[in-house]
Amino acid sequence: MASLLLLLLLAAAAAATSPGRLVPYDLLYADGVRAYFARDWGRAAELLQRALHSYAGLRAARRACRAACRREAAFLGGPGGAGPWEAALFGRVLQRADCLRHCLGLRLGVAPSAHRASHAVRRDFEQREPYNYLQVAFFQLKKLDRAVSAAHTFFVANPQHLQMREDIEKYRRMSGVKSDNFRDLEATPHWEAYEAGVQHYDADEYLQAAARLEESLTEALAALEECRALCEGPWEDEEEEEEEMQPGLYEAIAAHYIQVLKCRQQCVLEIATKPGRISATEDFIPSHLDLLQFAYNQVGNQALAAECAASYLLFYPTDEPMLEKMKEYRTELGEDTAFTARESIQHYVQRSLMEKKLIYYAVEHLGGTFNDPDLWTPDELIPENLKEKHREDQEKQKQETLDVEEREKRGPLPFEGIAVTMDSRRMNGTQRVVFDRVLTESECKDLLRLTKAAGEAGDGYRARRSPHTPHERFEGLTVLRAVQLAQNGDVDWRDAKLLLQASEKSRKIIESYFTPGKKLHFSFTHLVCRTAVDEEQKGRMDLSHPVHADNCLLDPEGQECWREPPAYVYRDYSGILYLNDDFQGGGLFFTEMDTVTVTAEVHPKCGRLVAFSSGKENPHGVWAVSRGRRCAVALWYTHSQEHAEQERVKAEELMEQRAVEQDRPDGEEHRGTDRSGRSSSEPPLPNGGARPTSRRQKPGSDRTQHPKEPRVRDEF
Repeated sequence: MASLLLLLLLAAAAAATSPGRLVPYDLLYADGVRAYFARDWGRAAELLQRALHSYAGLRAARRACRAACRREAAFLGGPGGAGPWEAALFGRVLQRADCLRHCLGLRLGVAPSAHRASHAVRRDFEQREPYNYLQVAFFQLKKLDRAVSAAHTFFVANPQHLQMREDIEKYRRMSGVKSDNFRDLEATPHWEAYEAGVQHYDADEYLQAAARLEESLTEALAALEECRALCEGPWEDEEEEEEEMQPGLYEAIAAHYIQVLKCRQQCVLEIATKPGRISATEDFIPSHLDLLQFAYNQVGNQALAAECAASYLLFYPTDEPMLEKMKEYRTELGEDTAFTARESIQHYVQRSLMEKKLIYYAVEHLGGTFNDPDLWTPDELIPENLKEKHREDQEKQKQETLDVEEREKRGPLPFEGIAVTMDSRRMNGTQRVVFDRVLTESECKDLLRLTKAAGEAGDGYRARRSPHTPHERFEGLTVLRAVQLAQNGDVDWRDAKLLLQASEKSRKIIESYFTPGKKLHFSFTHLVCRTAVDEEQKGRMDLSHPVHADNCLLDPEGQECWREPPAYVYRDYSGILYLNDDFQGGGLFFTEMDTVTVTAEVHPKCGRLVAFSSGKENPHGVWAVSRGRRCAVALWYTHSQEHAEQERVKAEELMEQRAVEQDRPDGEEHRGTDRSGRSSSEPPLPNGGARPTSRRQKPGSDRTQHPKEPRVRDEF
């Protein structure tokens, strides 16, 4: 009878909230993308919107059904002594499973298994990828307001997406676009309230700050519950092989349950991470209570201030400043006044500690790992043999914070107008960065003209087959050869000098960003162009440059990189200064040590400088150039003056010698014929930079060792 009543209640709830059969969102998404590439914009927009609606509906159904079944088929409060423990426990488990299956079936209109999308599709929806397609479809349909909203919604979650950034700027310049069109259609209420509350707090508007922070805390706890409900999904083990022995009953139950608990614990990071950010706001829930305590105290509401302080102390019971505040509140409100923490916070802390205890027990006795998301976890809760690992994780987290602070202390870059477009976090690695606007468009054109003039001169810059692929031709020019060609009158002196200036400017930028106060020397400078062989692109499967590291020999199978000859073991940092983008392919990409898993990509454009450390932490390669000609200045640097680039020293000497000859009063300096017909007066350094006041000194008097011809893996 009870089961029949339960089903009737579920049917009534589903009928009240479900519009009918919910088509699986992955099917709608696939059809929408097909329509997009078929340029059927109306159908693409319709299907993509339906896919987003289905995705939201599925999540809502799962949350609602799990909440309903938690009440209707509770594990606690059953009749005691009803039979053996297995029947008592698993009877409730079976009832819960039956409740969920019926509830979801009624709400979705199809079997829940029909809504299990692939990992790739789930990731697309988590990253708001459908909105990327939608904005184009709406733009083609002349629905500008909806295109702007879709674009903005995608960009909020993907601020590193350069193409969307450009699209957003174009939308801002279009007539007919209003500021309120830039709406985040997936905005989370607690973040809007939190940011508004912090703004009021910083402006000393404490009454308004308290109201918005209370709203944020309530919404954040609600979002936390929704996230936790979604953790009760199917068992996922991406590393498990089909032929591997399956676990037994209790091992399988334990493994799945611990997976759910770990997911629930990570929910606090999800709600504390603003869309578009990689790292979460530290101590998100406790920080609300800390701010509220101060705000209420400022507006004279000591009772609520004391309640927030007591709640905060549940996380950090030995926090001295907060304990001092509690003493003040007792003095003001009376020693007999009871100060109790909020019930919602008590429940949050108690439940979290219970889950942590179970997880740590499982890690200690059953194996596995656990990245505790909280800084407030009591030390006594962690098993002794895991405490060292926990301390290391916390130290690593602190070091990452210090690294960010240290980077902020570095101050501005040595040249104005340069922007950091992507940093290590956005590039999913370490010691990686992308700068834009290092060169102007005219400077890129001058350096491209240098490659063309050098090619026409022939000697030293003849196109040949690339050493990495038969599908491309390769050209390379060193700084010394550029100056020598200028001496012979084959290229313009100003263009040769610009190559020296642009590479020096790049060195200063990279040095100031990665190693402030520690000198970086040039190891090798190479102006390189790769041209696609048109008749040999069909069916091409190779890369323009295979994956490698710059100062060690990469061993993907052994997951190691051997820092030994013939690798250039003395190289510390690498850079590529791009000159053009009028070609297809040719982008730089980074991988894991396996050389297969791509972690980040950089698309070439004029004036873009990508820099990274040269070691095993940054394996990288270059996608095939399938059409056109890709040109860039490849740069390598070392801390070792012993391995400084000797050709550059000679090139600078020749450049200074010419400057001296030009300054002679009789004008009898030796100069090459200026084939371009331009004035021979030299322009200032790019972007307002100044000429270096001191020239690189020659390292020692031993000239028996000459720089070797660069090996083929040096060339990007």
